[in-house]
Amino acid sequence: MKKSLVLALIGLCSLPAAAEVYVAPFGGYSFGASDFDVYSTQGEDNGTVKLSESENYGVMLGFTTKDPGNVYLLYSHQSTDLRASGNFSPNIISKMDVDYFHVGGSLYFPVENVKPYVTTSLGLTQLRPSGEYSNETRFSVALGGGVEYQATNALSLFAEVKGYATFISADNQLFCSGQGCIWNIQSDIMWQGQANIGASLKF
Repeated sequence: MKKSLVLALIGLCSLPAAAEVYVAPFGGYSFGASDFDVYSTQGEDNGTVKLSESENYGVMLGFTTKDPGNVYLLYSHQSTDLRASGNFSPNIISKMDVDYFHVGGSLYFPVENVKPYVTTSLGLTQLRPSGEYSNETRFSVALGGGVEYQATNALSLFAEVKGYATFISADNQLFCSGQGCIWNIQSDIMWQGQANIGASLKF
């Protein structure tokens, strides 16, 4: 306990003197997920699967830097479907939760109260199908850009677009159950886009 407290105090002391802590909830829409080529391990079925487009929400927690910019932790959640085409039936294979856990940073290019920015992050993607299929966690990175409007000293509003790349080994068995792995997914990267709006509150 004492060791954890000391480490936390050291971390706080290492922050830039002018840094401001902020929390930024956001919501938006996830789109453009890439197709996976799949084939059954138990038959002749083959086709493609992909994540359906749907709403997402999340939150960022971080601190500002003097660049100007920020460093943040991000959590994003999407509830969607894993849909199939080709010889697979039914069309909806499983309900799917997609979570991103990232650490990242942004660089701003302010013009008075309007601040365009670019942002990048890296971390983990967790895919959680419903039912008896196993969860899958993979490394991912994101790159995006947006615009922030400074409404007051403490409150700002932002809109952004991001692209996420989740690295999945080619010809890999995913979403296994107690009965074994029912199909192989042939893909290297899962691409997905997000368009978000949110508010940032500084302390």
